[in-house]
Amino acid sequence: MRELKNMLVCTGLMVLALASVVARAQTMNALDPALHPTDKDLSVGTPALQNRVDRIAAQVLEQTGVPSASVAVVKGGKLAYTHAYGKARLATGTAPAVAATPEMRYSIGSISKQFTAAAILLLQEEGKLALDDAVGKYVPGLTRGGEVTIRQILSHTSGYQDYWPEDYVMTTMNHDETAQQIIDTWGKKPLDFEPGTQWQYSNTNFVIAGRIVEQVTGRPYMEFLTAHIFRPLGMQSVWNSDEVKLTEDDATPYYRNALGPLRPAPKEGRGWMFAAGELAMTAHDLALWDESLIAQTVLKPESYKQMFTEVKLKDGKGTQYGLGVDVKDRDGHRSIEHGGEVSGFVAENIVLVDDGVAVAVLTNQDAVGAAATIARLAAPMVAEFPPADAEKQAVAIFRDLQQGRIDRSLLAPNLSDYFTAEAVADFRQSLAPLGEPLSFQQNVSELRGGMTFRSFLIVYPGKRLRLTTYTYPDGKLEQYLIAPAE
Repeated sequence: MRELKNMLVCTGLMVLALASVVARAQTMNALDPALHPTDKDLSVGTPALQNRVDRIAAQVLEQTGVPSASVAVVKGGKLAYTHAYGKARLATGTAPAVAATPEMRYSIGSISKQFTAAAILLLQEEGKLALDDAVGKYVPGLTRGGEVTIRQILSHTSGYQDYWPEDYVMTTMNHDETAQQIIDTWGKKPLDFEPGTQWQYSNTNFVIAGRIVEQVTGRPYMEFLTAHIFRPLGMQSVWNSDEVKLTEDDATPYYRNALGPLRPAPKEGRGWMFAAGELAMTAHDLALWDESLIAQTVLKPESYKQMFTEVKLKDGKGTQYGLGVDVKDRDGHRSIEHGGEVSGFVAENIVLVDDGVAVAVLTNQDAVGAAATIARLAAPMVAEFPPADAEKQAVAIFRDLQQGRIDRSLLAPNLSDYFTAEAVADFRQSLAPLGEPLSFQQNVSELRGGMTFRSFLIVYPGKRLRLTTYTYPDGKLEQYLIAPAE
């Protein structure tokens, strides 16, 4: 135990030394190299993508009360924009508040898991292990270690129980722990389910994976990542926050009790985040990793294919999870993503790999979904998913109604009758003050009553509206109703 702990401390110091090197400026803006008049025809927002990203981030922070966010955007496969919003440190006593900047690090929590998965895939490429090897081959003493595979721990289908499902720091986490102690406590319990039959998120899986990296390489986990990923990609800000808390020059972590005031968040004891959530970095450097996922520069194509492919259960059901990453479909576009949370920090990383777009968002308050909201609103906007004709029409009518107008040539007789002078006035009076929504997207389309029923979600800071329409085959609208989204 002592030798392992000393190795980790040495590794932590090495990474700290690397991170202390003066890094190049991490503020950049190449998001709007050219604007076109047609940009205004996009479904929401101002012509400049930068302004739209800024508006989303600023208004989500205002809505949620989260102190700050650091955002990095990849477009066309290249890092295009970084910006920070809000306060990285709140005022205390005589010390003034400190504004967030792109040079500040935040913990990325479980986004760290994809780096662990990449380390395992690198070792498979070198022929030092295989994904379908039993975990007991490398880490002895695990429950049913001869049956559970590396692929299953990387995809959360192993059955090993999660050691930290809570969204707060338990008192047991105030003391230091080692990876082996976590494994001895949780990796030797009876499995929660038969391997490969269920999907259940478990940090324990990735502690085991990190130990496999160390056992196979004979090197500390962080040392291997630094040599094979961080240094080659120029990720100079990476910090092992499991070993040493972030500095005064980085973002301060916060939490709330219910709706109470923001308070500095406690730091977990050393060892609790090993290989499952130990990394901290700037949004800029997380976006450099996203660039590599899009360009496939760290791993071989077959490794990325395995990482990005949804793992299926034994009964054939999908999990929407690959190896260390969520595998999602967003408006018909493949999305490789993951969130992360540790004490005082929440992060979200969305990579639309086929579109060359990524949005990384880091925030400094735990148990709040501001990072995910920003990323999920911004990513499709940056990718400029072309709106469908029905969506364009719905937006155009919405804007007209905000001005107290309605084009009756679009309406079937019943809907034209519905839009009395009173109805048009009510739409204008209630919608005009809202201005431009953050997003306006169709989320349902189905047939009913000889017409096409569609539902649209309209998102504002602190408010979500639902628009429902019915359209006849000839294109005439039979319904256009707006109500608060449930």
